[in-house]
Amino acid sequence: QVQLVDSGGGLVQAGGSLRLSCAASGSFFSVGSMGWYRQAPGKQRELVATITSGGSTNYADSVKGRFTISRDNAKNTAYLQMNSLKPEDTAVYYCNARVILAPGLRDYWGQGTQVTVSS
Repeated sequence: QVQLVDSGGGLVQAGGSLRLSCAASGSFFSVGSMGWYRQAPGKQRELVATITSGGSTNYADSVKGRFTISRDNAKNTAYLQMNSLKPEDTAVYYCNARVILAPGLRDYWGQGTQVTVSS
């Protein structure tokens, strides 16, 4: 069994900061790419940022320069530091991880954490 738990959301004023965490636990060989996605009401889920096990990162244009994704491989945990938050960043944020099992691999999702940015 593999569990992916994301946390750290909350209510913040525009211009503020939040830090999300995503921890993978259970029985697996290793964790490959990890990432954050978000879904606002009435909209499709969209990519926010991803990071490979080697540390290569990718960001949506809308968050470049404001958000930073990082990870601690020893803890199988990824982080999303969100600065200069805007009301349009309001969404449920979901963590994703590609977990290498023995054998095979599988994508897992966290339960989601709400981020609300007030103007």
